[in-house]
Order: sequence, then structure tokens, then C-alpha cells
Amino acid sequence: MSFKPLRRLALPLAILPLLAALPAQGQEAKRRWDQMCQIRKDKLDLILPEVMRENRIDMWIVASREGHDDPNAALLGGGYVGDIGYYVFADRTGSGRIERTAMGIGGAGFDQCPIYDLKVSPAELRKFVEARDPKRIGINVASEIGTADGLSHSLHAKLVETLGPVLVGRLVPAEKLVSDFRARHSVNEIAAFTKAGEYSRTILERALSNEVIVPGHTTTGDVAWWMMEQLHKEGLGSSFGLPSIYILGPGERGPVSGDHVIQPGDLITVDWGVNYLFYYTDMKRMAYVLKPGENAAPAGVQRAYDKAQDIRRMILDVIRPGVTAGDALAAVNKRVAETPGLVLGRYDDPSKDMKVSDVVIGSHSVGDWGHGSGPSIADFNPLRMTYQLRPTNFLSIELFLYTQVPEWGPRKIKIPLEDNGVVTDRGFEWAYPPNSRILLVK
Repeated sequence: MSFKPLRRLALPLAILPLLAALPAQGQEAKRRWDQMCQIRKDKLDLILPEVMRENRIDMWIVASREGHDDPNAALLGGGYVGDIGYYVFADRTGSGRIERTAMGIGGAGFDQCPIYDLKVSPAELRKFVEARDPKRIGINVASEIGTADGLSHSLHAKLVETLGPVLVGRLVPAEKLVSDFRARHSVNEIAAFTKAGEYSRTILERALSNEVIVPGHTTTGDVAWWMMEQLHKEGLGSSFGLPSIYILGPGERGPVSGDHVIQPGDLITVDWGVNYLFYYTDMKRMAYVLKPGENAAPAGVQRAYDKAQDIRRMILDVIRPGVTAGDALAAVNKRVAETPGLVLGRYDDPSKDMKVSDVVIGSHSVGDWGHGSGPSIADFNPLRMTYQLRPTNFLSIELFLYTQVPEWGPRKIKIPLEDNGVVTDRGFEWAYPPNSRILLVK
């Protein structure tokens, strides 16, 4: 038998490299889906058993309904809920894995990441719980942490009606459990958070450059919307909506992300965060727009920035696993108060004494949200300050310094610093290269 050679399609040579560069259909979407599935598996295999047992929760019931997902639903597998659905986790043995049951939850995507042992009807909830006889049943009602407060009034009423008085007497808030579950992380989660950080800083540092800014023409709003367009192109979300972009000096602070035309001599700051997979960042960068003949920011601005870097090192020195976030805040506040020329201040309300610089520390949890659910070295999270710092917690190291810049007259300007990293056995490690300089725009 003989074969005739196949004829080659006569494609122009210039097209061939373009075809080679085309991604496979759905390649990035599938890659991200696989990573999310692995994160879910790690979360339930590695994190959930330890946090349920530490918090003495024998069963955790997470309720959702169509149009009202619990804040934890996506991390627990997502899926479609037609009316009411429950993710139920039972510690049946006290060792090994936690039994996982999905009630009234399904869909193609849910089924392609098989992480549940059982799939049953929500109508079986009471019989199911009675058979396992848990002593403490955690539900998502909370006093402070929003991600632990997903149980609506009507869903709570439905749960009470379904379980009956004996089991209802065993219901307890799962606020600390949810905080621990969301704030401790596997290696895959740390990798995803690091990638979110790289997206965040790369887009932000490009935005604060001549790639985007033409002094005398570009507005702060133009910069903000350019950044939002990059999120759209990369298939990313935003931690806080439109980036906050404003002018720190030399004049009074400009409107946020508005119509201020960026001029030579402006000191710009940006506060924003990126959402990638399940993970959110919260970071800041500063840039100075050079005047003709300048090659650096004014000396007073640089001194202020260097002083803020010194304070950041004070924060890093007190972060250790095993201490409460509140004790870490007290320790750094003590160091600030004992440093000549520094005083503890109030956010955006500096003292009138130009001889001292005001410091505000707000180093909060991050990662599962822009302002996260875990331990926070920040007095605006009072409950979370009582939680211990643990290895793999994500933190945003945030501070504000209010200090005088002599070149800009008798007032204090704000120098903000913020970057993200991970608590480790060694203390704290950055998840990506942090802010180490004032960026320059020509």
C-alpha cells in the first residue's frame, strides 16, 4: 500500500509565530480552576481539622441560599444552591480528617472539584445531625468579623426550625473558627497570595511612571482608571474598588482619584489592592514628579520617607508567632513613644507641634479580604487584636507618619507605607519585594 504525502497549507510565514503564541482554549481559566481546587483540598485537609479542634467545635454548619452566598461558600467549593444549601463539617473521630457533606449544592464546576464525602438533601439535615450527636455546633454569627457573620436572620430561623430545640441548644458562634480557618494558609495559598502581590505591585509601579503619567496632562483619575483597565485585562478583581490616588504635597492634599492634573513637584500616593483567586492585597506606593533640573525628591521628603522606613522596621521587630496581635501593637507603640522626636498620633489628625512627628500603626490582617479576618495589629480591629499571631497568617504592615517637610512650609504631610507578607517561625517575611524607594516620574 502506498500513501500520498499530505499537502501543507500555504500560510504566510508571518502568521506562523502568531499561531504558535495562541494559548490553548481555556488554558488560563483551567489553570486557575485547578489551583483553586487544590487550595480547597488543602484548606479542608490541613487547616479545618486543627481549627475545629482548637475551638472545640464538633460540627460546623454553613448555610447559603440562591442570591445569598455565605462569605465562605466560594472557598468551601461554591456550587449552585437552588433554595437552601448547607456545607456541613463533622469531627466524628477526633483524629484524622473532618467528614464533609454537601446538602442541596451541586453544579458542573462543583462536581469537577470533588472534595465532599457525601451529597444529601437539605431535608435530611436534622436526622443527619442527630446521628452524629455533636456537642457544639458552630454557625456563622459574629460580633465583629463580617466573614463569620453570613447567617441571615431568615436562614437562622430556618435552621432553628429544622434542628429542633435540643440541637438548637448546642449552637455556638463560629467567629473564631472562621477567623482561624481563613487566616491560616497552606503552601498553595501562600503561592497564590504572592502572585496577587506581584500583580498588585507591578501594575501600581507601572502606573506611577511615565508609561502612564504625562505631567501637565494626566489626572489622578486617569491613573486610577488605567489601573482598573489592567485588572480587566488580567482577569483580576479589586480589593477596594477604584484605587485611591491623591497628592500628598506640596499643597493641600488633592481630591482622591479625581480631576487633579498631575504637575511637576507633586508627591503622589496610591492605596489599592488586587484580588487573584481567593486572595486580596492591600498596598501603597509613592512617587515624586521631578521638576526641570531635579533628579530626586526634595531632601525633606526623602528624610520623611526614611523615617517612615525606620518605623516599619520597628513593627517587623515585634512580630513573632505566639504573641497576641494586641501585645505586638503595644510593643511597637512603646518603642515609638520612647523614640525622641516621635509621638503616637491619631489618623489624619496630627498634633500641632512641628518639632515632633506623629505615628499611627494600622498593621491589619489581609489576604482573605483587603482587611482580613485574622489577627490584626490595629486598634480598629479590637477583637482581632486578642488573637494570637500564628505561622502562615497574612499581614499588611501599614503605618502613617505625619511630619514636617521644611521645603513645603509650616505644616505636616502624611507619609504612608503599606506592604504585605506572611508570619513565619522566623517572624515576618515579605510576600514580594516591598516599597523601598520613592518612585520618580520625569
